[in-house]
Amino acid sequence: MNIVYMIIFFILGLHMGSFYTVVGLRLPNHEKFVTGRSHCDTCKHLLSLFDMIPILSFIFFRGKCRYCNSKISPLSTYMEFFTGILYLLGYIVFGFSYELLIALGIVSLLIIISVSDISYYVIPDELLIFFSIYFYLIILLKDGFSYSVLSLLSGVFLFTVMYLIMIFGNALFKKESLGGGDIKMMFVFGLILPPLLGVISIFLGSFLALPVSLFILLTKKNHLVPFGPFLLISLTFLYFTQISVPMILSFFRII
Repeated sequence: MNIVYMIIFFILGLHMGSFYTVVGLRLPNHEKFVTGRSHCDTCKHLLSLFDMIPILSFIFFRGKCRYCNSKISPLSTYMEFFTGILYLLGYIVFGFSYELLIALGIVSLLIIISVSDISYYVIPDELLIFFSIYFYLIILLKDGFSYSVLSLLSGVFLFTVMYLIMIFGNALFKKESLGGGDIKMMFVFGLILPPLLGVISIFLGSFLALPVSLFILLTKKNHLVPFGPFLLISLTFLYFTQISVPMILSFFRII
């Protein structure tokens, strides 16, 4: 494994994590995230490149704006670090391949939706449309037209499964149990995962969300749970580990 490429992917991930955080914060508010200049949320002072060096700027300025000395949210720093690690892992696991492009797309979706869903409880439709096209084109180039059609059918299947889960949850809890973004996002999952593995990703995401849901239920007045990040964590885990349905069935046979 080339150490130079590993460093490049980690640094690239740091910078992309910073950009993804901006997208996640601005896209739900319909703000410009490509041409709009970054600024301090408190004093509105425009930030220079020196103010936005991933991780290092936060550490050097001790988590404060150097213009007004107000505290800066560490959210961007966390996302920069996690994106850097996941970009690095993507290169280590897949090397230079179509699978790497899919892996980096998954990481991008994970970071942006984590920011938007945690901050606003919103999964922007524009984001899902963009990544649906992105993943479909890669699958089309990688596996050909016939398989790309199957991936579309898998997406429709997982969308339908999640929609039925929402109907059941609404009837059970007598209120909205799932957001529309979570349901639409399962179409994207279906482009990447085979149907049964996609269903497993739903249950895995639900399992990961359970302790957080209980904590929010017991400690906060607002009982809303951003489910999207947990679904995407399960997708990231399943894709990066390359776990298959036969491997899962074999594991339970051993137990």
